[in-house]
Amino acid sequence: MRVLAVDPGRQKCGIAACAPGEILAHRVVPLADLASVAQQWTTAFRVERVVIGAGTGARGAREALAGLTVPVLAVNEAGTTLAARARYFVDHPPRGWRRLLPRSLLTPPEPYDDYAAIMLGEAYLASEARHGHPGG
Repeated sequence: MRVLAVDPGRQKCGIAACAPGEILAHRVVPLADLASVAQQWTTAFRVERVVIGAGTGARGAREALAGLTVPVLAVNEAGTTLAARARYFVDHPPRGWRRLLPRSLLTPPEPYDDYAAIMLGEAYLASEARHGHPGG
């Protein structure tokens, strides 16, 4: 199964195309561009389902995704911001004196909403696999 995961926000959203064990693409997009990017990626990556965090900005993002032809499901996004920050620093290790600081004290130098979307997508796929749903 391939999913498009969206971490919604009021002005920008993280978006990630995920398959089991694989991140196909991820980026941060303005809310105004969410619909077009989601449509493009749904087609390009043969996405079967969209999962969207049910927190801040969810309503606007759901409205932007209303035209998609695949199911859009709201999912719990508790803990994704902390997990996203940790994952960001795995992919982008701090350099110089910043590497001496505990990671919990560091803030990424750029938006990392796309990493929160990755966390949502991976959690959803793991849940599908645990429950034995087809394609998961």
